[in-house]
Amino acid sequence: MSRSKSSKRWLREHFSDPHVKRSREQGYRSRAGYKLREIQRRDRMIRPGMTIVDLGAAPGSWSQVAAELTGPRGNLIAVDLLPMAPIPGVEFIQGDFGDQAVLDEVLRRLAGASADLVISDMAPNMSGVKGIDQPRAMALAELALDLAARILAPGGGLLVKVFQGAGCEEFRASLMAGFATVKTRKPEASRARSNEMYLLASGFRGQNRRSPD
Repeated sequence: MSRSKSSKRWLREHFSDPHVKRSREQGYRSRAGYKLREIQRRDRMIRPGMTIVDLGAAPGSWSQVAAELTGPRGNLIAVDLLPMAPIPGVEFIQGDFGDQAVLDEVLRRLAGASADLVISDMAPNMSGVKGIDQPRAMALAELALDLAARILAPGGGLLVKVFQGAGCEEFRASLMAGFATVKTRKPEASRARSNEMYLLASGFRGQNRRSPD
């Protein structure tokens, strides 16, 4: 079967992308790691020894970067529906973090501690129909916020991918209600034609809503 014009264009763009080339040279599993590194250089939200939960982690480039930055004293828990090859210093849970059983496993791995930061680079499988894709993307962001509210320590943070469109401003308002500051970030490593952006919420105001044991 011949490839469509759009798939050929994507392939040309992908293999000529300097971030793709760098990720191969430097051992990152995808170009997405450079998005996190750019945000980190600007905001310094990841520090040695932190406890971080990485949602939608596979194939693992954000977990790789976070593990490097938190160092040997860090505690990093990664969650994804898809399998992920092991990363030193990262505990992986395969499953849907919206399921209670997976949430319970995250809490078990935290062993009574709270998280300092939740990071999420999740996106739905895109259909190309904005009226379908946008609600799915915002639902994932809402789930990330709900988990953050359950496990974050006071003062903790949430870095979450969103897509500009319906529901985005309402989601930002929800972040502003629960965190001291909310910043918008569009890393250079994000493709220019993509409407993805990242919201970095810092200074979690509440007490987490951890389920009782």
